Amino acid sequence: MMSDPVHTGGCLCGAVRYRAQGATGSVCHCHCSLCRRASGAPLVTWASFPRQGFEFTQGAPATYESTAQAERRFCGACGSPLTFWSARDPEWIDVTLATLDAPEALEPTHHIWTSRRLAWLHLDDGLPSYPEFKDQ
Repeated sequence: MMSDPVHTGGCLCGAVRYRAQGATGSVCHCHCSLCRRASGAPLVTWASFPRQGFEFTQGAPATYESTAQAERRFCGACGSPLTFWSARDPEWIDVTLATLDAPEALEPTHHIWTSRRLAWLHLDDGLPSYPEFKDQ
């Protein structure tokens, strides 16, 4: 019997590390303005994992409540954005794909919040695009 996949990752400076175990729910590029501002990038790629199988294994991340029902965690030392959690989908936690030790192991399947996409960013990867949020 195969065990659930395990993914590890952490911030730029190495102060905060995490472990995510379980089947990935969604891997997507998010174009919302909150993700753009939190990352300083034109989009953020997220991988969703079961919250029950997620844990920080080293260090304690800082937390920012980006809305009344959502929180983002990041390294307080280097600023790397690490996770996003929302009461909208409480059983899942999103991890910034680029902070995984092996980000190439997971491939994005779609774009969300393309109604907020920067006009100069052209999407030609052939992935489905959704103007707003798409559930797992």
